[in-house]
Formats: sequence, C-alpha cells, structure tokens
Amino acid sequence: MEAFADWLFVVLWLLGVVLTFVPFVPATLVILLAAFLHELLVGFRELSLGAWLLLGVLALLAMVLDNLAALLGARRYGAGRAGLWGAFLGGLLGLFLGVFGVLFLPFLLAWLFEYLSGRKPEEALRAAWGTLVGLMGGVVAKVLVHLAMGLLVVRAIFG
Repeated sequence: MEAFADWLFVVLWLLGVVLTFVPFVPATLVILLAAFLHELLVGFRELSLGAWLLLGVLALLAMVLDNLAALLGARRYGAGRAGLWGAFLGGLLGLFLGVFGVLFLPFLLAWLFEYLSGRKPEEALRAAWGTLVGLMGGVVAKVLVHLAMGLLVVRAIFG
C-alpha cells in the first residue's frame, strides 16, 4: 500500500503541475490534496509538521506570485483597469475555446477593453501585451513553486 500511495502522489503531483497551465484550475490545491491523500493512505507518518507548514507557505506563495506577476506585467506596460478586466474575461471565455482561446482571448479582450476605454490602438496594444506577459510570468512562477512543493514531498517519502 505504501508504494501505491507514493506513486499515486507522484502522478497527482505531475498532473497538478500540468494543470498549472490551465487557467482557473486550482492546481495548487490538487498538489496539496495529493499530499494529504498520500498521508491518509500511509497513516500520516511520512510528512512532518514542518513539511506541512512549508507546503502551506509554498501554496500561499504560488497564489501571491500568480496574481502579483499579472498585475506587475500589466502595470509595467501601461495597462489600466480596463485591460486587466479584459484579460480576466478573456481567460474565462477562453476556457471554452481550448488552447487558442486561453492564449489569445485574454490578449484580444485586454486590447479591446483598453481601446474602448479611450486609448490609442498602439497604447492599447502595448497594455494588452503587458497583460499577457504578466499572466505568462505568473504561470512560470507557479510552475516553479509547484515543482518545489512536489520535490519537498518526494524527498520526504522516498528519501
């Protein structure tokens, strides 16, 4: 049973890392639940309290970095509130259009909302680009934190 629990965690952790690339999917929660399920199956004996606390800190860090990166990228390139809302709505609507929608709809709606708010087309394009750069930066940051979370657990259970 222990080997099953160990490898189940690895599979669910890797699934969580892959799900990081899908907007609005709580990949951080998937990884935390994978660790909890593993511990449930082995009788809560492999992860220490310190490991759980560190997992919690890393989970909070993933959420903060994701939001902060999007905001900083958008602000760095001059996006306003309209561009942020456009990117957010584009991300939601993009879920229904597959990879194309997830990648391009946030950019397109950020540009459209910035343009409709009175910006020149070039300014709106720059703001939309910043929004996209920020969103992608947040994804990269979350992937790195999710890898660290999994490696922390893998080290505890296999090491």
